[in-house]
Amino acid sequence: QVQLEESGGGVVQPGGSLRLSCVASGKIFSINVMGWYRQAPGKERELVADITSHHRTNYQDSVKGRFTISRDNARNTVYLQMNSLKVDDTAVYYCYADINSYWRRDYWGQGTQVTVSS
Repeated sequence: QVQLEESGGGVVQPGGSLRLSCVASGKIFSINVMGWYRQAPGKERELVADITSHHRTNYQDSVKGRFTISRDNARNTVYLQMNSLKVDDTAVYYCYADINSYWRRDYWGQGTQVTVSS
């Protein structure tokens, strides 16, 4: 089985920084897109950022210039560096990956809570 495991969430004050990590493990032949979604209470899940295997990135407008997504293909890991955090960034952040295993499909992590509060 393929699994995604996130880490790095927590509580931070406005203007602070956090770094999320997500490692994919299991029978993996290759990984296409990896990325992060988030879901705030009462809101739909939304894309934050994603990155292709060739490191082409895509960001939601509200995080451009503040968040940076990166990946280590050798370690099957994706990162999200979040700077200048705002209260509106508070949400559960979910890692996902489009993985070629015995078949190709999207996999999701369990989610990690990010709370921005003074």
